[in-house]
Amino acid sequence: MDGEITKDNSQNLIIAEPSINEFRSIINDIATNPNVLSLKNRVQHKNKSRYYHCLCVSFYSYAICKKLKLDYVSAARGAMLHDFYYYDWRDKNVEGQKKFHAFRHPRIALNNAKDLFDINELEEDIIIKHMWPLTLRFPAHRESYIVTLVDKYCASREMVKMLRKKFKFL
Repeated sequence: MDGEITKDNSQNLIIAEPSINEFRSIINDIATNPNVLSLKNRVQHKNKSRYYHCLCVSFYSYAICKKLKLDYVSAARGAMLHDFYYYDWRDKNVEGQKKFHAFRHPRIALNNAKDLFDINELEEDIIIKHMWPLTLRFPAHRESYIVTLVDKYCASREMVKMLRKKFKFL
């Protein structure tokens, strides 16, 4: 069964592998919410939607935290909501939006998440501190650090894919 530690015939510990079905059940209420689904219409890193980005960060965070026997449920849920804001930060018509986006969007995402979902303390820490080290306060949990690093990994990967399309020789 997912998430359980069992012993095989040779008495070795076996840790259940991450499961896509388990992951889907953990984030289902978030991933199917109409407000979250609207992120499919918001560009995140040039060629991917914000929904896709959050889903990737959520799945990788879930898998890593599960392997490390951490709170993978809160990691997946917090990661799915880490960029839960509705505006386009690249819109030059909105005063100061681009300039302060990296510093202010975690608080906006947290407020939006709290409006629609029951957020626990770990999920709150993940959302509000996912931009560390730009957010000067250190994450309080190992899961928060994992989501922060996975977010940077996924964003970098998305940008490299975009650059490869643009510059076919890369």
